[in-house]
Amino acid sequence: MRRFRRCTRISILSLLAISVLTPIFLLSFRLKNLNSDVSRDFVEDLSILKHRIEAQANSAVKLEEVVGLKEPTLVVYRDGEHSSTVSSGTTYGGEEKNQQNLSEQKVSSSREKEKSRPKGVQQSQGVQAHSRRSLDEKVKEMKDQVIRAKVYLSFAPPGSNSHFVKELKLRIKELERAMGDVTKDSRLSRRATQKMKAMDSTLLKASRMYPDCSAMVKTLRAMMYNAEEQLRSQRHQTSFLVQLAARTAPKGLHCLSMRLTTEYFALQPEERELPNQHKFQNPDFYHFAVFSDNVLACSVVVNSTVSTAKDPERIVFRIVTDSVNLPAMTMWFLMNPPGKATIQIQSIDSFEWLPTKYNEDMKKQKGLDPRYASALNHLRFYLPDIFHSLDKIVFLDHDVVVQKDLTRLWDINIKGKVNGAVETCREGEPSFRRMDMFINFTDPLVANGFNANTCTWAFGMNIFDLQEWRKRNLTARYHDYLELGSKRQLLKAGSLPIGWMTFYKHTHPLDRQWHLLGLGHDSGVAQAEIEQAAVIHYDGVMKPWLDIGIQKYKPSWTKHVSYEHPYLQQCNLH
Repeated sequence: MRRFRRCTRISILSLLAISVLTPIFLLSFRLKNLNSDVSRDFVEDLSILKHRIEAQANSAVKLEEVVGLKEPTLVVYRDGEHSSTVSSGTTYGGEEKNQQNLSEQKVSSSREKEKSRPKGVQQSQGVQAHSRRSLDEKVKEMKDQVIRAKVYLSFAPPGSNSHFVKELKLRIKELERAMGDVTKDSRLSRRATQKMKAMDSTLLKASRMYPDCSAMVKTLRAMMYNAEEQLRSQRHQTSFLVQLAARTAPKGLHCLSMRLTTEYFALQPEERELPNQHKFQNPDFYHFAVFSDNVLACSVVVNSTVSTAKDPERIVFRIVTDSVNLPAMTMWFLMNPPGKATIQIQSIDSFEWLPTKYNEDMKKQKGLDPRYASALNHLRFYLPDIFHSLDKIVFLDHDVVVQKDLTRLWDINIKGKVNGAVETCREGEPSFRRMDMFINFTDPLVANGFNANTCTWAFGMNIFDLQEWRKRNLTARYHDYLELGSKRQLLKAGSLPIGWMTFYKHTHPLDRQWHLLGLGHDSGVAQAEIEQAAVIHYDGVMKPWLDIGIQKYKPSWTKHVSYEHPYLQQCNLH
């Protein structure tokens, strides 16, 4: 019995010991594993931190080495300047720090000046300065990186397929793909910035491998020369195509002329007469002369003039064209009469008195633009002979738009002169002209007879006193200069220089708001000047009815065209 109790006591104590010691053992084992994991993670963190510190130290060493290498100055981005510099191989982060230090120095040096300015001005100027500094800098730097990478790639031996060459090609492809057609920093993605940083590190390697700066200079000079040659070739080609487009009649205008001509010959002879024939010879009316073979252009001149006139019943248009376009021109105004105004349309071939000497002199002047050598262009010098019953007339080119009442021109006193015109002798303006720009003053006859500093004027909107013209016999003077120009190289193409010579000291300057030039060649004409001008002139090759016309100026012309007309729609004129 006593033995049984002893065994029972031993078994109970054993179970009790097991129940106490087992949790302690398990807990200690768990803590041991936990400590080993923490220590292992801690060691890994220490190794990562050590690696980063070493990388920063290496990048600092690389930065110091590359800063000492000065690369050549290149023309890359600025038009008209030659001071754009290719950035050195600094990292993107390093460049940000340098810019930050520079901006802090500028801010500290200009605090005293800013204190004296109003608060609103300081804020606005600060925003503008910040926007100027950060404007598309990343895009420019990315393009710069691609150029430098291609230069370094050209240093590699032909057919080389080394690891560095592959890396350089990959970086170029990645950066070009990341940039795409982006032109503003705001449109760049994070991916583009990452590729930019990767390219920086590759360029650092390249600067170490190719430290010879002279080779870089030669390659970049060759690249710049090739780019300039390509640009020069493109400019010549563009100029040729623009001139070709200006000389060629658009298909739509040719289609319109053919349709109108067909309709004209379908009419009975008595139906082809324009109304109000009795007004043509009345000198008390306001007579406007337009010489053109362009139906649509004449329509705009007529419509714009009539729409702005205070007394359209007294307006008479005297349109002269060639025999080919006479039916189309007549049919257009039969179908689209200009309100209460009157129109007379004549053919230049009906002027039998037009001297044959003129045609012979034009043939002698080789190489002239057909637009300038055409008889319609020079017919303005025969105004007194064409309109022999008139005392005054306003001449309008077919590429103008009238925005204000022109009948007030008849009230201007031109002080006994023959021609009233707007001057074009203000330097710095796109419409600036000088006599020696179009007339050869090395010729003794020209040098002795004319002053090169005489103020020039514009054709396109002129009021002529035909009585004074006849008294001074200026048409005979025009013929003398035309014949002289066929014997010597005195004039450039066009009727403008011979007009300056013919009306030399016979021109009265008009107020500048009467006639605004430049809408056919200058894209910088201010909108305020356009709105104030009585007549806007699309002088130049970029006419508003051509595809090459300056787009922002076209609405002033197109608002006078009825594009709903069935013939215009059928001929695809829009």
